Amino acid sequence: MIREALLYEKQDNKIVRCNLCAHRCRINPDKIGICGVRENRDGVLYSLVYKTLVAENIDPIEKKPFFHVLPGSLSYSIATPGCNFACAFCQNHEISQMPRATRMIAGDEVSPEDIVRQAKKSGCKTIAYTYTEPTIYFELSYDTAKIAHDFDIKNVFVTNGFMTPEMIEMIAPYLSAANVDLKSFRDEFYKKQCGAELAPVLDSLKKMKSLGIWVEITTLLIPTLNDSEGELKDIAEFIASLGREIPWHISRFHPQFKRRELPPTPLSSLHRAAEIGKQAGLKYVYCGNVPGDNGENTYCFNCRHLLIERYGFRVTGVNLIGNKCANCGAVLEGIF
Repeated sequence: MIREALLYEKQDNKIVRCNLCAHRCRINPDKIGICGVRENRDGVLYSLVYKTLVAENIDPIEKKPFFHVLPGSLSYSIATPGCNFACAFCQNHEISQMPRATRMIAGDEVSPEDIVRQAKKSGCKTIAYTYTEPTIYFELSYDTAKIAHDFDIKNVFVTNGFMTPEMIEMIAPYLSAANVDLKSFRDEFYKKQCGAELAPVLDSLKKMKSLGIWVEITTLLIPTLNDSEGELKDIAEFIASLGREIPWHISRFHPQFKRRELPPTPLSSLHRAAEIGKQAGLKYVYCGNVPGDNGENTYCFNCRHLLIERYGFRVTGVNLIGNKCANCGAVLEGIF
């Protein structure tokens, strides 16, 4: 399914400029943008993945990961093919890189109305736009989010954050939360490993925060690539400057895609990174992809009382009164 794209401008000679992501592709007639799913047809830009779902699942919200958004609830999770990044370590490369790698766009036709209907029927409290990159299927996510908002279903993005301010402003009235991958704090990493840049991601995080979107941040800790103490300190200090209440998820890397030569992240590295986050003043630092680790749990920043106990993606215990610590009454920030 195709439809005319949002957020683009027409230029001379039937050239168009896409203003959806920070690449701001200038696309000639009969050509496709970097994402592989936006095509210039005779001077009109089209989304090639509207109503084309390659993934549609009911997940625990913790899987996204969101630890401060309706803990223990279910999230209706969707994706289309495509991505504006080309991460060498992508865990979903079969679907994220499909349009560029194979020139194919596969998926089932599902309308925004059907997505919301299924989310409501399944008891999900949120719709998560995830697995690939919600920026590149913005027309579908935007139309779906507006309908979901009317049905009191919250919308959450799991995103690389490489989007324009215009897009963030457009989705903001309907977007409750975003988990943004801050993959590194080095521009060289973004260019070499992802085919992108760091600065727009930082700008997006600032923009989301200023618009009142609840933000959580994830860093996949990759041995030798982004795990130096200096870089981790830079990430932690940036997050603290943005807001000490922002949860930082530090996830364990497992060999994937084009980075199979690297080892899994040692647990000691995860714990060291978490300590750096705490030293920077962050209230909530988590270790991910390590079921059973104490780093999965939420503790009160004030009295260190255990508030939410987890095992993997499952909540196994809650010690909250509303959104307050059952021990000292301190407020746990987030969406509850």
